[in-house]
Amino acid sequence: MGTAAVHLLLLLGLLHAGPGGEGRKGWRRRGPAARERGEAAAAAAPAESFPLDFTAVEGNMDSFMAQVKSLAQSLYPCSAQALPHDLRLHLLHNASVTCNDGSPAGYYLKESKGSRRWLLFLEGGWYCFNRENCDTRYDTMRRLMSSKEWPATRVGTGILSSQPEENPHWWNANMVFIPYCSSDVWSGASSKSEKNEYAFMGALIIQEVIKELVGKGLSTAKVLLLAGSSAGGTGVLLNVDRVAEQLEDMGYQGIQVRGLADSGWFLDNKQYRRTDCIDTITCAPTEAIRRGIRYWNGIVPERCKLQFKEGEEWNCFFGYKIYPTLRCPVFVVQWLFDEAQLTVDNVHLTGQPVQEGQWLYIQNLGRELRNTLKDVTASFAPACLSHEIITRNHWTDIQVKGTSLPRALHCWDRSLHESNKNGKAPLKGCPIHLIDSCPWPHCNPSCPTIRDQFTGQEMNVIQFLMHMGFDVQKMAQQQGLEPSKLLGMLSSGN
Repeated sequence: MGTAAVHLLLLLGLLHAGPGGEGRKGWRRRGPAARERGEAAAAAAPAESFPLDFTAVEGNMDSFMAQVKSLAQSLYPCSAQALPHDLRLHLLHNASVTCNDGSPAGYYLKESKGSRRWLLFLEGGWYCFNRENCDTRYDTMRRLMSSKEWPATRVGTGILSSQPEENPHWWNANMVFIPYCSSDVWSGASSKSEKNEYAFMGALIIQEVIKELVGKGLSTAKVLLLAGSSAGGTGVLLNVDRVAEQLEDMGYQGIQVRGLADSGWFLDNKQYRRTDCIDTITCAPTEAIRRGIRYWNGIVPERCKLQFKEGEEWNCFFGYKIYPTLRCPVFVVQWLFDEAQLTVDNVHLTGQPVQEGQWLYIQNLGRELRNTLKDVTASFAPACLSHEIITRNHWTDIQVKGTSLPRALHCWDRSLHESNKNGKAPLKGCPIHLIDSCPWPHCNPSCPTIRDQFTGQEMNVIQFLMHMGFDVQKMAQQQGLEPSKLLGMLSSGN
């Protein structure tokens, strides 16, 4: 065995050992009989990758990942170059399950033969709830209603990336990207007909994708993570239990189904300024979903449906109402000042200084959202003005209380593994409930960069707040602080 191979094994051995010495069990000396049994089992069972424990190298992750990648490429120079990083398009065999315009729905897949972990991602992209705004959507955003112009491949980014530097804990999973072409928050169950100009089959598309993936290796999975952003994040909450039930009914009770909802935890709060329900942007979220669920023939989980009167199923589209009814574990990622939430609440940050009423409304929105997450076991909520995160290239940069999102997800993964194994409480030093406590947008210094809408220049948090009309003197007085101390706290993110 070459020196590079020895180095790589030592590095992976260090990672797998982790706290508590669990990994060391695999390195015990074995007798001939044990070796023979092990070799026979290895020949019979498919090889399985394991989630790496990065605790030992947390402080220098980039350097470590660069070493692993370099060593892997030096060991296998040809295969490393040829490794397929693209997800390839598969249109559904069942042509009756379609996008809005009747074209076949589908999914993008990148298989990882050595892994028994599967990540299925639901794309987001708002919705439409009547013939008029669906027609407008079809004219302006056709790829969200039709598969006719979908590319043959996609490159995975963020949690869908195959690069360990960009995706430390899920890079080696089987990746599935399910494009959003049903405009129904992944809830619809109605086909196109003479009466219905458009099909709304979001819930059925997910079920059909699961059926096809079973024949492509999902049947041997240990973990299925159903993830999604924006409307896809809400789609996770609406479908995660249904996916688990579908797999159980197909005889695959051993697959652990989990959810990861990004930027889909919306509030049914009162708008800053009430407007008539004309289109998706101006319509209050509750009214839009009320109309949509009828138009789409939308379905919600039975356990949530039973909590509300007939005709009130729209409540299940709001995270804090459906979450207590879910059986599958779900990790919630939500910006405290979500841009989509502010848009439907009619708070439009156009680059002009905000009025005092808007500023108070924005702060209150952060408080309300924070309160709805207090009983969510696994959550990551930075005090930033943004929307969506898990498929962004910079998703590893955002931190809450010193913990990055990939690290928090890895801790959640470990805590579920440990609790399944022996019922232990969450692991010490591995937090999974991370909610910023600072009260203003972008008071967290790791928030994504904001640029001046007119000059294009980057703004730090103080410049951004001043740009929005933030009154340092007044706010300091309200907090009982000296203005200079408040500015110092904002700069450091305290």
